[in-house]
Amino acid sequence: MAERTDMEAADTAKTTPTLLEAYQYDLPENRIAQQPHERRDEAKLLVVQPDGACENHIFHELPDLLRPGDLLVLNRTRVRRARLFGTDGEGRTVELFVVELLPDGCSSICLVRPGKHLHEGSTVTIDDRLTARIAAHAPHHPGARIVEWTVPEGTTLTDAIEEYGEMPLPPYIHDRDHDTSYYQTVYAEGDPSSVAAPTAGLHFTAELLATLEAQGIGHVTIDLTVGMGTFLPIRTERITDHTMHEERFTITENVADRINATRRAGGRIVAVGTTVVRVLESVVDEDSTVHSATGSTRLYIRPGHVFRSLDGLITNFHQPGSSLVVLVATLLGYASWKQAYQWALDNAYQFLSYGDAMLCWHPAHAGEDPAT
Repeated sequence: MAERTDMEAADTAKTTPTLLEAYQYDLPENRIAQQPHERRDEAKLLVVQPDGACENHIFHELPDLLRPGDLLVLNRTRVRRARLFGTDGEGRTVELFVVELLPDGCSSICLVRPGKHLHEGSTVTIDDRLTARIAAHAPHHPGARIVEWTVPEGTTLTDAIEEYGEMPLPPYIHDRDHDTSYYQTVYAEGDPSSVAAPTAGLHFTAELLATLEAQGIGHVTIDLTVGMGTFLPIRTERITDHTMHEERFTITENVADRINATRRAGGRIVAVGTTVVRVLESVVDEDSTVHSATGSTRLYIRPGHVFRSLDGLITNFHQPGSSLVVLVATLLGYASWKQAYQWALDNAYQFLSYGDAMLCWHPAHAGEDPAT
């Protein structure tokens, strides 16, 4: 892959807008998908070529859009049933949104609603077998609380949350009369830990993955626990002043070796989702070698960033003014991002978590045919 140099990236950053308003766009309410597709891989797929040209496809056509030797990198994190509703000591309905479990195994960091009623010492009853006490404000998490839980005997806090909690569908999904298990990738593994799905992966079916494998297009998985860093909006006037929250990840030695071997053999690395991009770009050297690691990242990808680990990205259409939009605009180039999103709006694509997808090729491939 012909990489841009750091100097070229710096020059691009100087000419790319940094005001948040430049990454806003008009998203009509009726373009926000309210229910999943009847079949996951029936979503539309907008392909953005290296020169910025846009093409309309269907997600199940993906095997024809990639080539043997390419490698998909997936985030296998499992979504936690993080929303729990109960009553406080005054009988008022309250919500605890579990952001993170703490190492002691009996407490967590939660967003709470309404915050004005949930002060230190407040108790919340979820069920006669599951209760919580507000212990303190959570440091480094504005508005969040540290919550201590009392769970049924012989039950872990993780199991109790899964039993009594609800799937944390985003607030812009108002129609909840559907099977919310769709809000989980078919390849999710491990204990539930994320507060949002890696939504680009929602379009894959087991059959589609098998078809890809049969055509020599492999896949590997990494883990990134989706937390507040992914979904918190940018609130600063300039995107350069935004700070990402820390999120934990793991990429094993076997996965790193497979990625590096694919690159050496001339295959392309396609990240499935912005969470995968952040992991890969957190563990890559200047020579594009990816390393195994377990740790956390605050990586914020914005204009000036040099992509070294990937050739393409599969992603959904993101909220206006979000750090995810900034990431996509950085990968495609600002003008190509604006053109692609306008194309999607003009061609009846659905947006956000349950919406349609796009396959973006890095502009460094200009002059290459990604389909060959």
